[in-house]
Amino acid sequence: MHWRILAIFSFIGFFSSGDMLLAPCDSQIYCTGEVLRQVQMAKLFDDDKYFVDMKLTTAPEVVVEAFANLSSGFPNKTVPSSELRKFLQTYFEEPGKEFEQWTPPDWHSKPKFLSRVSDSKYRSWAEELHSLWKSLGRKIRDDVRDHPELYSQIYTPHPVVVPGGRFRELYYWDSYWVINGLLLSEMTETARGMILNFVYLVERYGFVPNGGRVYYERRSQPPFLPLMVESFYEVTGDKDFLRQVLPALETEYSFWMQNRSLAVSMSGLTHILNRYNVPVDRPRPESYSDDVELAEGLSAEAQKKLWIELTSGAESGWDFSSRWYIDSTGRNNGTLRDTQTSSILPADLNAIMCRNERLLASFHRILGNEEKAAEYEKALSARIKVVESLLWDAERGAWFDFSLVNETRHTSFYPSNLAPLWAQCYSNPEMANQAVQYLTGSGGLDYPNGVPTSLRESGQQWDMPNAWPPLQHMIIEGLSGLNSAHAKELAFSLAQRWIQTNWRAYIKYEAMFEKYDVNGDGKPGGGGEYEDQLGFGWTNGAALQLLNQYGDRLSSGGSVLSASVLPGLVYSILKSLF
Repeated sequence: MHWRILAIFSFIGFFSSGDMLLAPCDSQIYCTGEVLRQVQMAKLFDDDKYFVDMKLTTAPEVVVEAFANLSSGFPNKTVPSSELRKFLQTYFEEPGKEFEQWTPPDWHSKPKFLSRVSDSKYRSWAEELHSLWKSLGRKIRDDVRDHPELYSQIYTPHPVVVPGGRFRELYYWDSYWVINGLLLSEMTETARGMILNFVYLVERYGFVPNGGRVYYERRSQPPFLPLMVESFYEVTGDKDFLRQVLPALETEYSFWMQNRSLAVSMSGLTHILNRYNVPVDRPRPESYSDDVELAEGLSAEAQKKLWIELTSGAESGWDFSSRWYIDSTGRNNGTLRDTQTSSILPADLNAIMCRNERLLASFHRILGNEEKAAEYEKALSARIKVVESLLWDAERGAWFDFSLVNETRHTSFYPSNLAPLWAQCYSNPEMANQAVQYLTGSGGLDYPNGVPTSLRESGQQWDMPNAWPPLQHMIIEGLSGLNSAHAKELAFSLAQRWIQTNWRAYIKYEAMFEKYDVNGDGKPGGGGEYEDQLGFGWTNGAALQLLNQYGDRLSSGGSVLSASVLPGLVYSILKSLF
């Protein structure tokens, strides 16, 4: 392999190139400062996110001054917990004041997709999932627009459908599956408004922040905005809307290419790959005490490096996972302290960028701009070439994350190894056949309730035993799109398994969850920084998509393909491919 790293671009485009390290945000309450540090380290709440979602009762500079006066009366300026509670009662209100009740006006009881679900139990359940959109709708109060300094909430002009639970606000990549579900529910105007909110954020920040809070202002999430627009356009055919949002899609693409990229030289040519890299060297405000405690005992420099890597891991959407570990020997191993997200070129991020380049070319062609379409097709061709050179492993038959530390691929199983299959980011159809073979022999299909996020039990939530809706859906979509009857059947069997997992847990708990355990008889997942969350936006959206796609075949009666039966299907798939 003849390649070398030329340069790493990590400055934010709307800052000067000298501003390599960025403050979390400008707020002396929600992002940095003594109020944040002392309240979070006192652990007054079960979840650090609670405090940074609270509303101020008066101007932030008044609160900062009042806290300085209060702390000056105590040894080492450390305010006791009892006094901190009194201070919060005076100057803060509980979270939720930023929203007002809102029921989506385009919700109606009988969208057409329900008629495609043959199983009566699943159809009744699908009706209940469809009804959940009403409970997850949020409209931001005008006061947030008029007095933004009193809130951590970022104002957006249109109502949103949120994930649920502790995630009170809009989130970036979650919203792709939410919007797909809304479109199936024929809630086109709600979906349009959500996309326009993301366009508004791009116009304000130059990219889409992780979520709708000021403490997320310096990091993004997997860039799914072009895919949201694709879904919307497929349903509506609205060229005027496409024309309206396309400049923002190009702005976001430029952000990722300028600020989250790395140049690789191969055979005398330079190619660009993307990575997650957030140059903020402080604890995440919404997980402040966790980040401080994890860094205890490290040198000041090592602490800052760890906080950069944790924030970059949060940008990946996989926060956190053994996938981002690189230990002192350079191996994909270790503990959360060994997180080195920015030293990894992720297979899934580059697959998403690949799909985005194809979409941007398509959008320009639809609007009659062949010259711009050709530019993005050229970028797509270059990316496929470098993905195949750097991330594709012909022996194993899959794409793997690439470590910049020891210049090798990380060959552990993660569903992200199949992301280029989903994105069709390959030049040779035989690669797809090999990837199916890889999946069937990976160990990832050995569990009754879905494909695990890894085969490693690290205690982190993006690892064994958790299965996440977006990863299930991406694998199923990738397999179902292949010109192979057996790959399509494998996609169906995984859909049947996942839908039964969701349904059984719903029957048992009367709730949809953020993630599920791949073992047992339908139960929520666990691990990580917080309890599994109810709601749940992307879970509902992914389930509705699978119920729509396979509604004529899915059965609640237990005819799911069990792990013990899979070897026969695996054998038949391999036999058909080779």
